[in-house]
Amino acid sequence: MIAMRTRSRILAGLALTAALLAGAAAPAAAVPLVLSSGHVDVIDVDYAGGALSVNLLDDTVSPSVERNPADVVLRVPNTAKLTVPGGSAWSFLGTGGQAWVLPQASTTGLLWGGWNTTEVPSGVFQNNRVTFKLTNVTGPAGFSVYTVSGGTPTVLFDSGNGLPDSLNVNRNTHAHVNWGFDAAGTYSVTFEVTGVLASNGSTISSGARTWTFDVLP
Repeated sequence: MIAMRTRSRILAGLALTAALLAGAAAPAAAVPLVLSSGHVDVIDVDYAGGALSVNLLDDTVSPSVERNPADVVLRVPNTAKLTVPGGSAWSFLGTGGQAWVLPQASTTGLLWGGWNTTEVPSGVFQNNRVTFKLTNVTGPAGFSVYTVSGGTPTVLFDSGNGLPDSLNVNRNTHAHVNWGFDAAGTYSVTFEVTGVLASNGSTISSGARTWTFDVLP
């Protein structure tokens, strides 16, 4: 009886080992968190322990939470769709006559997306600033980031005219911008943040980080 039990345990153990090797017992991939309204710092920059890091600061919950951009989907509902104003200054929003925009002002039912460098200490980087680089965009059409003042847009990033695009951002900045999409669909947007150390002139990088935007028709 003991021998039979031992043999059964050995067979059961072999079966479990085979299942693990085959991947049958591997945990399912985590489902990304979908954020569709409220305040988020899409690009949240930190510097600590000699390392420059970038996350997404989710302020839709209290207390706010830093999240890996790879774990989040930023949803752009069809209520973000607008008619593109006339004039060449707005041509960066495409030629379709309509675009989807997460606005720089807080709007009910939409994400209010910005960026944040308030966790970058003074004196670490030359000129007390870092550089945001938009290095890659995949999606159905163009992606842009811009501000508007007095009805006139200032384009900060535009995938439609070639990449990479770069923008110097001062430390201790918390800013909001417009996030524009020329068509509905899923966009993967990759940024890298770099800084030149004041101590020795070397450049350090956060590495590439990719955000996913789901733009609904």
